[in-house]
Amino acid sequence: MDRTNPTEIEVLYRQHGAALLLFATSMAGERSRAQDLVHQVFLKLIENGRLSRAEDKKAYLFACVRNAVLNEQKVGARHTALEGDTPSFSPPNRDYAAEQNLRLALGALPDEQRQVVILHVWGELTFLQIGNLLGISSNTAASRYRYALEKLRDSMSVKENYYADSGG
Repeated sequence: MDRTNPTEIEVLYRQHGAALLLFATSMAGERSRAQDLVHQVFLKLIENGRLSRAEDKKAYLFACVRNAVLNEQKVGARHTALEGDTPSFSPPNRDYAAEQNLRLALGALPDEQRQVVILHVWGELTFLQIGNLLGISSNTAASRYRYALEKLRDSMSVKENYYADSGG
C-alpha cells in the first residue's frame, strides 16, 4: 500500500484547510460539525495513505470533504442554517459590516451556486475541477458561478444603495 507522508498532509492542511472548512460549512451548515468532518478526512488520509495516488491532490481533498458531509447527511445529521461567525476571509483592515453583508448574500444563494463560488474563489478550483467534483459539466459550473456573481452583485448593490440613501 502506498503511504502518504504525514508532512505532506500537514502542508496540504495548512494550504487548503481554511477553504475546505468554508466549503464543508457551506454544505453542513454548522461550523463545528464541518471542522470535525475536515479533521476526519485528514485523519483518514494519514491512516490509509490514499492521497499519494491522487493526481490532483487539492481537488481530491475537496471531493473527500464533500463526500464526508454527504455521508453524514445520509445518516440523519440535522441541517442548520449558516452561523453568523462563519469565516470567509480576513482582509487586513476588516470591514465587518461588508463582511456580514457578504455572508448574508452568500447564505441567500441556492446551495449549488454557493458551493461553486466557494470552490472557485476560496478553494481556487477550476471550473473543470468543480464540474468533476460536483458531477456537472464545467460549463454548468461556470454558469452557476456567473449567476451567483450576478445575484451577489445585485444583493450587495441594494445594501450599499440602502446605506447611502439612508445616510448610514
